[in-house]
Parts: sequence; structure tokens; C-alpha cells
Amino acid sequence: MELIIVWFLRMSVIYFVTGAVIGFGMLLWPGEAGYYIPIHVHLNLLGFMSMMIYGVGYHILPKFSGRHIFSPKIMTVQFWVANAGLIGMAVSWPFVIRDETFVSEAALITSAFLTMVSVVLFAINMLKTIKAM
Repeated sequence: MELIIVWFLRMSVIYFVTGAVIGFGMLLWPGEAGYYIPIHVHLNLLGFMSMMIYGVGYHILPKFSGRHIFSPKIMTVQFWVANAGLIGMAVSWPFVIRDETFVSEAALITSAFLTMVSVVLFAINMLKTIKAM
């Protein structure tokens, strides 16, 4: 298995544990929970689920199609863009909810854009890998 695929899977597990810890913290401190709901959700869905899908997809789908991955470079760029987007969203959400600064809103929008770019990169790489012969 390629190292970048291993890192997708590792990050998936790290985000899952982090999301679960935040979820448990929300139970312990319900007064603060509202600030952390989007972080909890994004770490579990974009972090755990998406990273797991990316890693498993990059490992399995080329084998199913009998082809090599279309672009290992896109796969590596997508890893870094996806992680930057998710971490950026996780850090900026509480500030946006508290309406603290315009900078945090810009950071959230930028991070969400990076996440969208990573999804598009994955889609392009997968569709070009499994295209009909």
C-alpha cells in the first residue's frame, strides 16, 4: 500500500478519536456544546468518513478497474488540501459562532473552499482511473 494511502487511513482514525473526545466533552460541558457541534460533526464526517473513503478508494478502486491510479500527484495534493481544509474549519468554527472576528469567517470560507477542492480532486482522480476502456 502506498504511503500516502496509509496517511489517509491514519488521519481518518486520528479524526475519529478527536471527534469522539470532543463529543464526550460536549456531554460533560453542555453549556459550551453549541460552539463545538460543527467541529464534532466535521471531524467525524469529513475527517473520519471522508479520509477513510479516500484511503480505501485510492487503494481498492484501481485494483477493481485493473488500472494504476490516474495521478499519484493529485492524490498527494488532495491529501494535504483535504487536511488543511478540515483543520481550518475545525479551528475557525467556534470563533465564527461566537461572532468574534471577520478574519475567522474568512478562514472558515477559505477552509470550506479547500475541502471542496479536495473533493473535486478525488472525483477527478477516481473518474479518470476507473473510466471505461
